[in-house]
Amino acid sequence: MKIYTRTGDKGSTQIYADKAIRVDKDDLVVQSYGDIDELNSHIGLLAASVPMQHRAQLHIIQRNLFQAGFAISASSTLTQSDIESLEGLIDELTNQMPPNTSFVLPGGSEGAAQAHVCRAVCRRAERAVISLAKHYDVPEVVHAYLNRLSDFLFTFARFLNIEAGVDEVAV
Repeated sequence: MKIYTRTGDKGSTQIYADKAIRVDKDDLVVQSYGDIDELNSHIGLLAASVPMQHRAQLHIIQRNLFQAGFAISASSTLTQSDIESLEGLIDELTNQMPPNTSFVLPGGSEGAAQAHVCRAVCRRAERAVISLAKHYDVPEVVHAYLNRLSDFLFTFARFLNIEAGVDEVAV
């Protein structure tokens, strides 16, 4: 199978909802897919920059982001338990750290800085999906997952800095 089809050369692409349809490449659905894809790519970079013991969980998150994209267009296996899994991770990491008492500047260790980039891209993807939901049916689990994922990424950034012995910079 060739990677190129030439069918998108004039600015449209095929998506799958109830059936395959063509939409402009700047359609809200395609923009949402793109933001989620960019987030997934950044999380891949994050996985490459953190210790091995953290990678499996990040790969689960990447697979769930694929499911979020599927949920936008057709069907998905993303569920409330995936959100609860993120909440469990947030609680687990939070219990290993001192309380957060101020806003912190994004940065610190390389992994923490990349986690902050992921968090910001996640927030953008969440905004795109919220805009999309005004025009298309988007399962609420997608909104909730992206919202909780940004919380996890913030918490994970803090954890990575503590793990690396890097002080956070308060605002």
